[in-house]
Amino acid sequence: MTSSRPLAVCSRRLPAPTEQALESLCTVIANPGDLPLPAATLAERCRQHGATVLVVTPTDRISADIIATLPDSLKLIATFSVGYEHIDVEAARARGITVTNTPGVLTDATADIALLLILGAARRASEGEREIRTDSWTGWRPTHLMGTHIGGRRLGILGMGRIGQAVAQRARAFGMEIHYHNRTQLSAEQEQGAIFHADADSLLRVSDVLSLHCPATPETTGFLNAQRLALLPDGAIVINTARGAIVNDTDLIAALRSGRIAAAGLDVFAGEPDIHPDYRELCNTFLLPHLGSATLQTRTAMGNSVIDSIQSILLNRLPSNAL
Repeated sequence: MTSSRPLAVCSRRLPAPTEQALESLCTVIANPGDLPLPAATLAERCRQHGATVLVVTPTDRISADIIATLPDSLKLIATFSVGYEHIDVEAARARGITVTNTPGVLTDATADIALLLILGAARRASEGEREIRTDSWTGWRPTHLMGTHIGGRRLGILGMGRIGQAVAQRARAFGMEIHYHNRTQLSAEQEQGAIFHADADSLLRVSDVLSLHCPATPETTGFLNAQRLALLPDGAIVINTARGAIVNDTDLIAALRSGRIAAAGLDVFAGEPDIHPDYRELCNTFLLPHLGSATLQTRTAMGNSVIDSIQSILLNRLPSNAL
C-alpha cells in the first residue's frame, strides 16, 4: 500500500482528540480491536505500508531485534508514556529513528493516585468496600477496621523527580514528614524541608510509608526485595506507582502475609495485566489497574505531546521531547 500522505502505525486506540489530530496529519493504520499486538506485527505493518511514524505504548516491547526490521522510511517512534524502558533507544538512534515520550504532563495525575494509594492502604479501604459490596458489614463498632493515621508518619520517597516532588507536596498537607533518596540532592527550594538520604537503605530505615518513583532500569529491577523490606520499620506501608519490575512480588507478598509490612498500595505490576495472583487474595492490599495517568485531561495532554513530536518530524525538526 502506498500513500501520498505520511503514514502512521498505531499499536492501540488513543483518546479521540488525539486520533482526530493524528488523522489530520497522517494516513493511520489503527488497531480498532485495541488488543495488544506482537511487536513483530507492528514492525510488519510499518514495512508493508512504508510508515513514517510508529506510535506505541508501554505494553509494546520494541527491542533492538524489532528495530532492526523496521523500514528505512520510519523516522519516529512516539511512545504514549513518560517511561521508555520498553524501547531500545540506542538501537533506534543507530538506525536514525527518533524516539519521543510524553514528559511533564502526567505529574499531577500520578501524584494524586499515589496519595489515593497511601490513604487507601493505610485506612484499609479495600476491606471496607468489600464489606459494602458483599453485604457483610454488620454495622459500626469501636474496633472495626482500624487502620493507620498518616499524619506525623515519615514518608520515604525513592526518586524525587517531578512526580516524587508532587507527592511530597500533597503529603505535607496531611502532616507527613518527608524523606527522600535521589541520585542528586535537590536544592533547598525544591526540598521544602524534606530530608535527603544519600543512601537508599538509609531512607528505607525511616520510611513508615515508602513510595516508589524511580524508573525501571537494570539497577532498580527487583530493588524492593526481602533484604530491603526487612529494613523498613515494622508495620510499614509500601506504595508503587512507578513500575512493577522494581518490586520483588514474592518477597513483598511474604512480608504482607506475615504482617511485617502492614499494607501495600499498588498501581503497577510486573507482567501486567497478568499480575501475581496472590495479591488478589491478600486483604491488606489496595490495588488499581495502572490508573496513574488515567484522567481525560492528562491523557489528552499526553496525546498532544505525541502529536507535537509527529509535527516536528514531518517538518524535519528534532522534537523537543526527543530522547
